Amino acid sequence: MTFTSNSVAETERIAGELAATLCGGDVIALHGDLGAGKTQFTRGLVRAFGGDTGMVSSPTYVLLHIYPTPTLTIFHLDAYRVHSGEDFDSVGFDELLEQNGVTVLEWPSRIGDRLPAKRLDVKIQTIDESSRAILIEDHRSAD
Repeated sequence: MTFTSNSVAETERIAGELAATLCGGDVIALHGDLGAGKTQFTRGLVRAFGGDTGMVSSPTYVLLHIYPTPTLTIFHLDAYRVHSGEDFDSVGFDELLEQNGVTVLEWPSRIGDRLPAKRLDVKIQTIDESSRAILIEDHRSAD
């Protein structure tokens, strides 16, 4: 599915629509350049699950933010500063995947083969200062 967003609010709304299809254990790999809207997309997920959107910020420097919601927990990770999948193990990535929450991972290409095959890939491409193309690929039924 491909969407066009012309504002932060639209990006968050698109994420909210995706949230309706999610359940515990799902992994979302967020692809996009710096400033593309990955954290805003995560904010939309947190809002859709009834969480505190004021808590949502980029986890670039801390690697992991945890957002409890009334429905499930959202684990928001950022692999921008890691150099390999082994580096990413230090945040307990495998253990997070077993917590029955939704795991949202920014910069997934940096962790190599640690990325689960069963996941959603969300690719956010900057069109201009306020517009984004958002492509959602669902691989949750992958073998």
